Amino acid sequence: MIRLRFLTAADAPAVRRVYSGAATRFLGRSAMTSREAAEYVSRVREWAAAEPVEQYVLGVDVSGDLLGVVKLGRRPGGHGRVSYVLREDRWGQGYATRAVEELVVFAFTTVGLDSLGAKHRPDNPASGRVLVKAGFAQVGKVKSMIEYRL
Repeated sequence: MIRLRFLTAADAPAVRRVYSGAATRFLGRSAMTSREAAEYVSRVREWAAAEPVEQYVLGVDVSGDLLGVVKLGRRPGGHGRVSYVLREDRWGQGYATRAVEELVVFAFTTVGLDSLGAKHRPDNPASGRVLVKAGFAQVGKVKSMIEYRL
């Protein structure tokens, strides 16, 4: 069973593993070092404690295994932006779709947003399939990214 949860300091090694390998190619960044992962988790925990929270970063947990991260950023006018990254050894198993579906519920019920958007690089069509399965519709291209709305 998939569960979205706030990150803890102990998650830094798992976050480093998520932000490595082929996943980083689609993010336009290099793999995280151990230090970067620890600093990232620390920042994310500070964001979660802010009032109001502008950026939610939640771990994708399956039976105690942190296999990805989903993000929900607040935008003006009740709009939110969804993004996600999954460890490459878990690609193609439906976890990303289920995580995005859970994030959508969280965005509308807990956060109270009115609309959501997302985008992905054209060279990552699997990410687009995740969005469509989660209910998003493609609306166009913005700066070489494919854009979706829900």
